[in-house]
Amino acid sequence: MKISREDVLRVAELAYLDLTEAELETYRAQIDEILEYIGKLNELDTENVEPMAQVLADDQTADATLREDVVVPCNVAGEILKQAPDPEAPYFRVPKVIER
Repeated sequence: MKISREDVLRVAELAYLDLTEAELETYRAQIDEILEYIGKLNELDTENVEPMAQVLADDQTADATLREDVVVPCNVAGEILKQAPDPEAPYFRVPKVIER
């Protein structure tokens, strides 16, 4: 699958990126390689492969692999807001960036 220069320009525009011609070609080639690899993965026969619900293999147990979940309070919002230039608890005010 070939990605066009215009496709890369559109993605860069959506991400508010100003790319040089060299960057444009570099990213076009990289994205093209990624899409080509995905195309190869789509060719694999997964008909008899069962979906996985867990990331552990059959011979692994959660006790040996994962740590116990522990609730740890995180009360840093007040301290962080003190450092913000324009806070309005419990939020940060930031400039509008939706429009160019």
